[in-house]
Amino acid sequence: MPELPEVEVVRRGLERWVTGRTVKSVEVRHPRAVRRHPAGPDGFAGALAGHRVGPAARRGKYLWLPLDDSPFAVLAHLGMSGQLLVQPEDAPDEKHLRVRVRFEDAGPAAAEAAGTELRFVDQRTFGGLSLHETTPDGLPDVIAHIARDPLDPLFDDAAFHTALRARRTTIKRALLDQSLISGVGNIYADEALWRSRLHYERPADTFTRPRTAELLGHIRDVMNDALAAGGTSFDSLYVNVNGESGYFDRSLDAYGREGLPCHRCGTPMRRRPWMNRSSYFCPRCQRPPRARAV
Repeated sequence: MPELPEVEVVRRGLERWVTGRTVKSVEVRHPRAVRRHPAGPDGFAGALAGHRVGPAARRGKYLWLPLDDSPFAVLAHLGMSGQLLVQPEDAPDEKHLRVRVRFEDAGPAAAEAAGTELRFVDQRTFGGLSLHETTPDGLPDVIAHIARDPLDPLFDDAAFHTALRARRTTIKRALLDQSLISGVGNIYADEALWRSRLHYERPADTFTRPRTAELLGHIRDVMNDALAAGGTSFDSLYVNVNGESGYFDRSLDAYGREGLPCHRCGTPMRRRPWMNRSSYFCPRCQRPPRARAV
Protein backbone atom coordinates (compact mmCIF):
# COMPACT_ATOMS: atom_id res chain seq x y z
CA MET A 1 0.00 0.00 0.00
CA PRO A 2 1.34 3.48 -0.81
CA GLU A 3 2.82 5.34 2.16
CA LEU A 4 3.15 9.07 2.79
CA PRO A 5 5.72 9.89 0.06
CA GLU A 6 3.78 8.09 -2.66
CA VAL A 7 0.47 9.68 -1.65
CA GLU A 8 2.09 13.12 -1.44
CA VAL A 9 3.47 12.73 -4.96
CA VAL A 10 -0.07 11.98 -6.19
CA ARG A 11 -1.48 14.91 -4.17
CA ARG A 12 0.97 17.31 -5.79
CA GLY A 13 -0.04 16.07 -9.21
CA LEU A 14 -3.73 16.55 -8.43
CA GLU A 15 -3.01 20.03 -7.10
CA ARG A 16 -1.43 20.96 -10.42
CA TRP A 17 -3.92 19.30 -12.77
CA VAL A 18 -7.27 19.15 -10.95
CA THR A 19 -7.57 21.80 -8.23
CA GLY A 20 -9.93 24.61 -9.23
CA ARG A 21 -11.63 22.70 -12.04
CA THR A 22 -15.40 22.19 -12.15
CA VAL A 23 -16.77 18.66 -12.51
CA LYS A 24 -18.82 18.20 -15.67
CA SER A 25 -19.72 14.51 -15.33
CA VAL A 26 -18.72 11.34 -13.53
CA GLU A 27 -18.86 7.85 -15.00
CA VAL A 28 -18.61 4.92 -12.58
CA ARG A 29 -17.44 1.91 -14.56
CA HIS A 30 -17.35 -0.55 -11.64
CA PRO A 31 -19.62 -0.36 -8.56
CA ARG A 32 -16.89 -1.63 -6.20
CA ALA A 33 -14.96 1.57 -6.83
CA VAL A 34 -17.63 3.55 -4.93
CA ARG A 35 -18.80 0.82 -2.54
CA ARG A 36 -18.08 3.05 0.47
CA HIS A 37 -20.57 5.63 -0.84
CA PRO A 38 -24.04 4.66 0.52
CA ALA A 39 -25.97 6.24 -2.37
CA GLY A 40 -24.23 3.99 -4.91
CA PRO A 41 -22.74 4.82 -8.33
CA ASP A 42 -25.53 7.10 -9.54
CA GLY A 43 -25.66 8.96 -6.25
CA PHE A 44 -21.90 9.42 -6.26
CA ALA A 45 -21.86 10.73 -9.83
CA GLY A 46 -24.77 13.10 -9.20
CA ALA A 47 -23.23 14.46 -5.99
CA LEU A 48 -20.06 15.59 -7.78
CA ALA A 49 -21.43 17.03 -11.00
CA GLY A 50 -21.31 20.84 -11.11
CA HIS A 51 -19.00 21.26 -8.12
CA ARG A 52 -15.57 22.88 -8.20
CA VAL A 53 -12.65 20.92 -6.81
CA GLY A 54 -10.76 22.57 -3.96
CA PRO A 55 -7.06 22.21 -3.11
CA ALA A 56 -5.99 18.55 -3.00
CA ALA A 57 -5.26 17.59 0.60
CA ARG A 58 -3.53 14.78 2.49
CA ARG A 59 -3.01 13.51 6.00
CA GLY A 60 -0.62 10.60 6.31
CA LYS A 61 -1.61 8.04 3.69
CA TYR A 62 -5.08 9.56 3.18
CA LEU A 63 -5.84 11.76 0.19
CA TRP A 64 -8.94 13.81 -0.56
CA LEU A 65 -10.39 16.45 -2.87
CA PRO A 66 -12.62 18.97 -1.10
CA LEU A 67 -15.51 20.49 -2.99
CA ASP A 68 -15.11 24.28 -2.68
CA ASP A 69 -18.82 25.09 -2.55
CA SER A 70 -19.87 22.12 -0.44
CA PRO A 71 -19.24 20.68 3.06
CA PHE A 72 -18.18 17.41 1.41
CA ALA A 73 -14.94 15.97 0.08
CA VAL A 74 -14.01 13.04 -2.15
CA LEU A 75 -11.80 10.64 -0.21
CA ALA A 76 -9.53 8.40 -2.26
CA HIS A 77 -8.57 4.95 -0.96
CA LEU A 78 -5.71 3.80 -3.19
CA GLY A 79 -5.50 0.37 -1.56
CA MET A 80 -2.95 -1.99 -3.08
CA SER A 81 -3.26 -0.96 -6.72
CA GLY A 82 -5.36 2.21 -6.98
CA GLN A 83 -4.12 4.94 -9.32
CA LEU A 84 -5.38 8.49 -9.94
CA LEU A 85 -4.34 9.40 -13.46
CA VAL A 86 -4.76 12.58 -15.48
CA GLN A 87 -5.27 11.59 -19.11
CA PRO A 88 -6.37 13.29 -22.32
CA GLU A 89 -10.10 12.73 -22.82
CA ASP A 90 -9.43 10.90 -26.09
CA ALA A 91 -6.78 8.58 -24.63
CA PRO A 92 -7.66 4.85 -24.75
CA ASP A 93 -9.31 3.52 -21.60
CA GLU A 94 -7.07 1.61 -19.23
CA LYS A 95 -7.94 -2.06 -18.77
CA HIS A 96 -8.85 -1.52 -15.13
CA LEU A 97 -10.52 1.90 -15.42
CA ARG A 98 -13.12 2.17 -12.63
CA VAL A 99 -14.17 5.85 -12.48
CA ARG A 100 -13.88 8.70 -15.01
CA VAL A 101 -14.27 12.36 -14.00
CA ARG A 102 -14.61 14.96 -16.75
CA PHE A 103 -14.33 18.71 -16.21
CA GLU A 104 -15.99 21.73 -17.79
CA ASP A 105 -12.69 23.56 -18.25
CA ALA A 106 -9.08 23.70 -17.11
CA GLY A 107 -9.85 26.32 -14.43
CA PRO A 108 -6.70 27.80 -12.87
CA ALA A 109 -4.76 24.58 -13.52
CA ALA A 110 -1.83 24.47 -15.93
CA ALA A 111 -2.72 25.36 -19.51
CA GLU A 112 -2.01 21.78 -20.59
CA ALA A 113 -4.81 20.59 -18.28
CA ALA A 114 -7.41 21.62 -20.88
CA GLY A 115 -8.95 18.57 -22.49
CA THR A 116 -7.82 16.22 -19.72
CA GLU A 117 -9.84 14.09 -17.33
CA LEU A 118 -9.23 12.33 -14.02
CA ARG A 119 -9.32 8.54 -14.01
CA PHE A 120 -9.37 6.13 -11.10
CA VAL A 121 -7.74 2.87 -12.17
CA ASP A 122 -7.59 -0.11 -9.82
CA GLN A 123 -6.53 -3.59 -10.87
CA ARG A 124 -7.38 -5.37 -7.62
CA THR A 125 -10.42 -3.21 -6.73
CA PHE A 126 -9.31 -2.91 -3.09
CA GLY A 127 -9.36 0.89 -3.33
CA GLY A 128 -12.16 3.29 -4.09
CA LEU A 129 -13.64 6.79 -3.97
CA SER A 130 -16.28 7.99 -1.52
CA LEU A 131 -17.94 11.25 -0.51
CA HIS A 132 -17.83 12.38 3.12
CA GLU A 133 -18.79 15.40 5.16
CA THR A 134 -15.81 17.38 6.40
CA THR A 135 -14.99 18.42 9.96
CA PRO A 136 -14.30 22.06 10.97
CA ASP A 137 -10.61 21.25 10.34
CA GLY A 138 -11.42 20.28 6.75
CA LEU A 139 -10.86 16.52 7.17
CA PRO A 140 -13.33 13.94 5.88
CA ASP A 141 -15.16 12.84 9.03
CA VAL A 142 -14.17 9.18 8.65
CA ILE A 143 -10.48 10.01 9.12
CA ALA A 144 -10.84 12.60 11.88
CA HIS A 145 -9.11 10.17 14.28
CA ILE A 146 -5.95 9.97 12.15
CA ALA A 147 -2.93 11.64 13.72
CA ARG A 148 -0.89 14.31 11.99
CA ASP A 149 2.10 13.05 10.02
CA PRO A 150 5.74 13.98 10.70
CA LEU A 151 5.93 16.30 7.67
CA ASP A 152 2.94 18.30 8.90
CA PRO A 153 4.16 21.69 10.27
CA LEU A 154 1.74 21.26 13.18
CA PHE A 155 3.04 17.82 14.19
CA ASP A 156 3.83 18.00 17.93
CA ASP A 157 7.13 16.22 18.63
CA ALA A 158 6.80 16.55 22.41
CA ALA A 159 3.26 15.16 22.43
CA PHE A 160 4.38 12.26 20.24
CA HIS A 161 7.16 11.42 22.68
CA THR A 162 4.77 11.48 25.63
CA ALA A 163 2.28 9.25 23.80
CA LEU A 164 5.05 6.89 22.69
CA ARG A 165 6.33 6.47 26.25
CA ALA A 166 2.82 5.61 27.40
CA ARG A 167 2.44 2.72 24.93
CA ARG A 168 3.14 -0.82 26.09
CA THR A 169 4.22 -1.89 22.65
CA THR A 170 7.26 -2.09 20.40
CA ILE A 171 8.61 0.78 18.35
CA LYS A 172 7.63 -0.54 14.92
CA ARG A 173 4.08 -1.28 16.04
CA ALA A 174 3.92 2.27 17.40
CA LEU A 175 5.17 3.77 14.13
CA LEU A 176 2.48 1.92 12.18
CA ASP A 177 -0.28 3.08 14.56
CA GLN A 178 -2.00 5.76 12.48
CA SER A 179 -3.70 7.21 15.56
CA LEU A 180 -0.25 7.98 17.00
CA ILE A 181 1.67 9.08 13.91
CA SER A 182 0.33 8.83 10.38
CA GLY A 183 1.93 8.15 7.02
CA VAL A 184 4.57 5.65 8.15
CA GLY A 185 4.16 2.16 6.70
CA ASN A 186 6.28 -0.96 6.61
CA ILE A 187 8.85 0.30 4.10
CA TYR A 188 9.67 3.63 5.71
CA ALA A 189 9.50 2.23 9.25
CA ASP A 190 12.25 -0.25 8.35
CA GLU A 191 14.27 2.48 6.64
CA ALA A 192 14.02 4.93 9.55
CA LEU A 193 14.81 2.23 12.11
CA TRP A 194 17.89 1.20 10.13
CA ARG A 195 19.08 4.80 9.98
CA SER A 196 18.46 5.09 13.73
CA ARG A 197 20.23 1.78 14.51
CA LEU A 198 17.09 0.61 16.30
CA HIS A 199 15.67 -2.91 16.37
CA TYR A 200 11.99 -3.12 15.47
CA GLU A 201 11.20 -4.84 18.80
CA ARG A 202 12.63 -2.06 20.97
CA PRO A 203 9.98 -1.26 23.64
CA ALA A 204 8.37 2.11 23.01
CA ASP A 205 8.33 3.05 26.69
CA THR A 206 12.16 2.94 26.87
CA PHE A 207 12.64 5.93 24.57
CA THR A 208 14.29 9.07 25.94
CA ARG A 209 13.45 12.47 24.48
CA PRO A 210 16.76 12.67 22.55
CA ARG A 211 16.20 9.16 21.11
CA THR A 212 12.68 10.05 20.03
CA ALA A 213 13.91 13.29 18.45
CA GLU A 214 16.62 11.38 16.57
CA LEU A 215 14.10 8.83 15.27
CA LEU A 216 11.69 11.54 14.11
CA GLY A 217 14.56 13.22 12.32
CA HIS A 218 15.36 10.04 10.44
CA ILE A 219 11.69 9.47 9.59
CA ARG A 220 11.49 12.95 8.10
CA ASP A 221 14.77 12.54 6.24
CA VAL A 222 13.84 9.24 4.64
CA MET A 223 10.41 10.53 3.62
CA ASN A 224 11.87 13.68 2.09
CA ASP A 225 14.47 11.59 0.26
CA ALA A 226 11.68 9.36 -1.08
CA LEU A 227 9.64 12.40 -2.14
CA ALA A 228 12.61 13.74 -4.08
CA ALA A 229 12.78 10.41 -5.92
CA GLY A 230 9.06 10.33 -6.68
CA GLY A 231 8.30 7.62 -4.12
CA THR A 232 8.99 3.91 -4.10
CA SER A 233 7.75 1.70 -6.96
CA PHE A 234 8.41 -2.03 -6.91
CA ASP A 235 6.04 -2.66 -9.83
CA SER A 236 3.74 -0.76 -12.19
CA LEU A 237 0.91 -0.49 -9.64
CA TYR A 238 2.20 2.68 -7.98
CA VAL A 239 2.57 5.63 -10.37
CA ASN A 240 2.03 9.37 -10.21
CA VAL A 241 -0.85 11.15 -11.99
CA ASN A 242 1.12 11.08 -15.25
CA GLY A 243 1.71 7.32 -15.04
CA GLU A 244 5.38 7.60 -14.01
CA SER A 245 7.01 5.34 -11.41
CA GLY A 246 9.11 6.55 -8.49
CA TYR A 247 12.67 5.30 -8.11
CA PHE A 248 13.45 5.47 -4.37
CA ASP A 249 13.60 1.65 -4.38
CA ARG A 250 17.15 2.10 -5.73
CA SER A 251 18.12 3.93 -2.52
CA LEU A 252 16.62 1.61 0.09
CA ASP A 253 19.00 0.63 2.90
CA ALA A 254 16.87 -2.01 4.65
CA TYR A 255 13.55 -2.96 3.06
CA GLY A 256 13.77 -5.85 0.59
CA ARG A 257 17.54 -6.33 1.09
CA GLU A 258 17.61 -9.76 2.77
CA GLY A 259 21.05 -11.36 2.35
CA LEU A 260 22.64 -8.24 0.89
CA PRO A 261 25.43 -6.45 2.79
CA CYS A 262 24.43 -3.70 5.19
CA HIS A 263 25.34 -0.36 3.63
CA ARG A 264 26.89 0.66 6.97
CA CYS A 265 28.84 -2.37 8.27
CA GLY A 266 28.68 -5.02 5.54
CA THR A 267 26.82 -7.63 7.59
CA PRO A 268 24.19 -9.55 5.56
CA MET A 269 20.75 -8.06 6.13
CA ARG A 270 18.04 -10.24 7.62
CA ARG A 271 14.30 -10.57 7.21
CA ARG A 272 11.89 -11.77 9.86
CA PRO A 273 8.12 -12.39 9.59
CA TRP A 274 6.26 -9.64 11.43
CA MET A 275 2.48 -9.08 11.72
CA ASN A 276 1.74 -10.72 8.33
CA ARG A 277 4.52 -8.57 6.88
CA SER A 278 8.31 -8.68 7.00
CA SER A 279 10.86 -6.68 8.94
CA TYR A 280 14.29 -6.08 7.41
CA PHE A 281 17.21 -5.17 9.65
CA CYS A 282 20.94 -5.46 10.19
CA PRO A 283 21.71 -7.96 12.99
CA ARG A 284 24.88 -6.06 13.90
CA CYS A 285 23.73 -2.43 13.68
CA GLN A 286 20.24 -3.08 15.05
CA ARG A 287 20.69 -5.46 17.95
CA PRO A 288 17.52 -6.86 19.56
CA PRO A 289 16.58 -5.53 23.01
CA ARG A 290 17.41 -7.55 26.09
CA ALA A 291 14.55 -9.56 27.54
CA ARG A 292 12.87 -7.74 30.40
CA ALA A 293 12.87 -9.29 33.83
CA VAL A 294 9.47 -10.64 34.85
